[in-house]
Amino acid sequence: MFDFVDTINTFLYTYWLVFALMLCGIYLTIRTRCIQLRFLKDVFGILQERSRKEHISPFGALMISTASRVGIGNIIGVSIAIATGGVGALFWMWLTAIIGGASAFVESTLAQVYKRKDGEHNYKGGPAYYIETALGSKALSITFALSIILCFAYGFNGLQAYTLTSSFEVFVGSESFHHGNFTLYVGILLSLLVAPFFFGGGKSSAALTSILVPVMALGYLVIALIVIVSNIEKLPMIFSNVLQEAFDFTAIFGGFASSAIVIGIKRGLFSNEAGMGSAPNAAAAAHTSHPAKQGMVQTLSVFIDTLIICSASAFMVLCADIEGMGELKGMILMQTVMQNHFGTFGLFFVSVAIVLFAFTSLIGNYFYAEANFKFITTNRAALQVFRFVSAFWVLVGAQLHLSLAWDLADLFMGLMASVNIIAILLLSNIAIRVLQDYERQRKENQNPVFKASDVGIHNTEFWK
Repeated sequence: MFDFVDTINTFLYTYWLVFALMLCGIYLTIRTRCIQLRFLKDVFGILQERSRKEHISPFGALMISTASRVGIGNIIGVSIAIATGGVGALFWMWLTAIIGGASAFVESTLAQVYKRKDGEHNYKGGPAYYIETALGSKALSITFALSIILCFAYGFNGLQAYTLTSSFEVFVGSESFHHGNFTLYVGILLSLLVAPFFFGGGKSSAALTSILVPVMALGYLVIALIVIVSNIEKLPMIFSNVLQEAFDFTAIFGGFASSAIVIGIKRGLFSNEAGMGSAPNAAAAAHTSHPAKQGMVQTLSVFIDTLIICSASAFMVLCADIEGMGELKGMILMQTVMQNHFGTFGLFFVSVAIVLFAFTSLIGNYFYAEANFKFITTNRAALQVFRFVSAFWVLVGAQLHLSLAWDLADLFMGLMASVNIIAILLLSNIAIRVLQDYERQRKENQNPVFKASDVGIHNTEFWK
């Protein structure tokens, strides 16, 4: 099982996704004239827009997508990237986020354009919906829907459950953790805790994440800032090492699959999800006056995730003075780093942070999976079974092995991203027309309001 999954992942990330994601991001950055930076100031005004209480607001949709993005990838994923690919991997994580912002804009704008009603007050949408409607391919849309269900309900949520559970190993001891029933008990409890949100729908997910995500992210950044300020004299050397190792072409071509480029882009993609096709499912749920607005909001989520929170984790790791740090893996590495900086408080803080980040990610991930399950079938009985199986899989994930948990998540993520990259490239002209409509109204000092027929789109359900 390990060898089979590893072989597929090596092909996906070494010969396809690394180049496809970067080229897609560069192409869309040029086509949108660097939208991820040009209208960044507009985003903060958009986030203040209020929707009726029964709708998910732009801010609520941002928090759902950020809840999924901001999680173990920002803490554990960064430490794994540095341990595996060297400090140069951090540069490629940054570049993936900056370039990927344009991909995030296009996919989320398309999701808004082709969203559909989900009951009386809610909306649903995402790549499966715009692939079916705009590309006219039912087979490709179902392929994507199945891939995102596998990725988020089982791949990512299995990994989140595993990481959350592993955060307790340092407290209960390795013997009790690996040979007792501790992971089983934690898995059962975790399944029971997430079940109300899985069965409660998107509104309950948005309500929880809108509160927890900003508080968690702010607390984590405050701790990181303390570490950075305390070690300010190390920053010039850290930046120098990052840039030097990022372009160490001898190391790159000596073992490309484990190079800083591949590891950095792989972990960056897992963290910020730009171009993967996941965040559009949250973007489609938002109530807004113009699709381009939510597209811009999602670029901010990419920046929050990678440029801010991932960087904070990286600097804390690189500022730590730990012998034999390269031998530490996953959760133990980050716990050791934080204990080095803050003693017992650091150990408890990062453990609590991981638990909360992973818990909100479980909820955000399931939100994406259910949106795509509803695309395949609207049968209520089938949906209830799916919700139950997804909650049970959280229990299963708590029992996984480190390598298998990460490799399965990477495999499903790669398959999902492959389908979405092709779709957003084929449909990018539509997103460009929507962006031009937004820019035209902004130049006329209007609050942009979208009408699909004004830009030659006639197959939408919501924007007629």
